[in-house]
Amino acid sequence: MVWEELTDHLQVLWGALAALGIVLVLTPAVGSAARYLRLVERPGEADRDRPTVPRLGGLALFLGMFVPSIAFLPLGGELRGVLLGAAVATTVGAIDDFRGLAWWQKLGGQVTAAAIPTGFGVWVQRFTFPVIGVHALPSWVGVPLTVLGIVAVMNMVNFLDGLDGLAAGVCAISGATFAVIELSLGRVGAAVLAAIVCGACLGFLRHNFYPARIFMGDSGALLLGFTLAAISVQGLLKTAALATLVLPLLVLAVPVLDTSFVVAKRIKSGQPIYVADARHLHHRFMRLGFSQPRAVLHLWAWCGTLALAALATRFAPPHHHGRWSVENSAIDAAAGVLALGVSLYVVYLLEIVKLASRRGRRRGEAAQDESQTTRRTA
Repeated sequence: MVWEELTDHLQVLWGALAALGIVLVLTPAVGSAARYLRLVERPGEADRDRPTVPRLGGLALFLGMFVPSIAFLPLGGELRGVLLGAAVATTVGAIDDFRGLAWWQKLGGQVTAAAIPTGFGVWVQRFTFPVIGVHALPSWVGVPLTVLGIVAVMNMVNFLDGLDGLAAGVCAISGATFAVIELSLGRVGAAVLAAIVCGACLGFLRHNFYPARIFMGDSGALLLGFTLAAISVQGLLKTAALATLVLPLLVLAVPVLDTSFVVAKRIKSGQPIYVADARHLHHRFMRLGFSQPRAVLHLWAWCGTLALAALATRFAPPHHHGRWSVENSAIDAAAGVLALGVSLYVVYLLEIVKLASRRGRRRGEAAQDESQTTRRTA
């Protein structure tokens, strides 16, 4: 038993290291190819002096995830479905990076990618409802629910990819957290795949953190969103426990909240939800005067504290077999307070500080207008 656990842990570690090394080596080559094909874009308005940056980094991420998956994972039905869906998601994103796709074409490609693993048995087969308990879901409910969830996470990661290193860092934190949780649940395959995602993202960050030398593009964002969602379904959501159903939401809370806020604002203003704008969390940090690295580090820290809360929920449940544990309750409370404190701090920055700065600008403009009026009168 001990030897088997050690072997499982080593598989997770070697998978992450292999993905990290492959992406580190391949990313510059992919960047050079993208420049040759003129697949480049200029950074944001605040960085007009920076040179153009190649996109299509998702191809390096895909190869960095595909090769270790073949090497360290059994090619069973579920894994085959996940890898095939990941290939389709990357292809759809790459086509969008090359020539651009209409929103309905892109959505159709995402739905196709998300539907592939369900044909190999990767779909939500049971669900734990509060009070009611565990209930099996029929395929006509579980399959569409799974497709909807995977497509949602793909778009969440895509929306989050707005600053250098932001999406890659959040996905690295999520992948590491999922790997630890999946391994504790005995789902070695899902744990190795999650570790591979983490390693690939860390390798990509070497080239993608500010100032980025390559962007992941839609090919990378859709790949990472698809894989993290598939891992959640393959491992966590197959476990009949209410706490484990909450864990993916905690780990992916930052992209979930970012997307929910933006979509709500677009619907309120009558704007199509697929039209890009500058209402995302990272854009709001930048409007407060944050530099790109500072804004990214704040969002990473927020994601990290929520991941710690998920780990505390998994490893320190407040009660076990009907008996309450004071130590576990204290650990849960500390993790919850930390996550809540950081969340409130982010809200303070984005809402209260923003409101104060807006009032300050209005007072300054009013004072300036009054001064100009006084001069004209004099």
